Amino acid sequence: MKEISLAELATITGGTLHGEADATVTMVAPMDKAQEGHVTFLSNPKYAKHLASCQATVVMVKEAQRELCIGNALVVDDPYVAFAKVAQALDTTPAPASDIAESAVISPDAKIGNKVSIGANAVIESGVELADNVVIGAGCFIGKNASIGANTKLWSNVSIYHDVTIGSDCLIQANTVIGSDGFGYANDKGEWVKIPQLGSVKIGNRVEIGACTTIDRGALDDTVIEDNVIIDNQMQIAHNVHIGYGTAMAGGTIVAGSTTIGKYCIIGGASVLNGHIQIADGVTITGMGMVMRSIEEKGMYSSGIPLQTNKEWRKTAARVHRIDEMNKRLKAVEKLLEQK
Repeated sequence: MKEISLAELATITGGTLHGEADATVTMVAPMDKAQEGHVTFLSNPKYAKHLASCQATVVMVKEAQRELCIGNALVVDDPYVAFAKVAQALDTTPAPASDIAESAVISPDAKIGNKVSIGANAVIESGVELADNVVIGAGCFIGKNASIGANTKLWSNVSIYHDVTIGSDCLIQANTVIGSDGFGYANDKGEWVKIPQLGSVKIGNRVEIGACTTIDRGALDDTVIEDNVIIDNQMQIAHNVHIGYGTAMAGGTIVAGSTTIGKYCIIGGASVLNGHIQIADGVTITGMGMVMRSIEEKGMYSSGIPLQTNKEWRKTAARVHRIDEMNKRLKAVEKLLEQK
């Protein structure tokens, strides 16, 4: 368990402390459950009413809420960002691997940097380059000529195919597959002919990828994930997709081949994006969005039918099937009105 003084918290967050600099905390807790030794935060003003009874050792707030705190207060510009920084400082998650396990299989010509850790039963093939401080979890496979940048961590059973390039300071969660074949086939009179996927995957710096996600290699050009992208669990990124800087994508999303997603986009969970389309910078797609064509302007987009009772849904579905008939009738009425 880590212990951090409030003075250190002020340094970590860049905030201004009002209270006991020597007091210490060991964990972050929700405001309604925080006790002595805990740090909490207020990011939504509607919960400010709870400040008067909060038992945390320190509360991170904006200046406007400071006077509502009954104890130590750490004034910050953005309490949620401060929470993220403090959580990092107090994080006790173990490393995916420590040192190089005896059971790891490492090609003699692989280039291994300083302070690299490789877990049990991992396989590092020929031509691989692992930069300084890379951590490879147990059971990982790193294919021929793949390259992984400094400080990047892979949790257990991640598979990185041949020629894939991953930048520095990345985090890849367990069981993710990067560089598998894209879904490319030609149909020869009813028989499927496989198209070898000759491109690769290029992943930038500070990219985080969740568990059980697949990112396919390109058919001819590369699949590209730019810097500072975050990708959630159980996602499918198809061949030749290009994801721009700072984009965030929530779990269960599927992106079909050759789609380009711009910078600073937010894609809600379980969304589906058609292939060969363009998504502009700064687009937000809410959860379960079905994107069938390009989006050319920044903004928020939604689709789908919100949850209804089964009885209401049946009525809605029945009406949807009658839309074409209703449209014809409406046009006929409009035509009659125009003739009068």
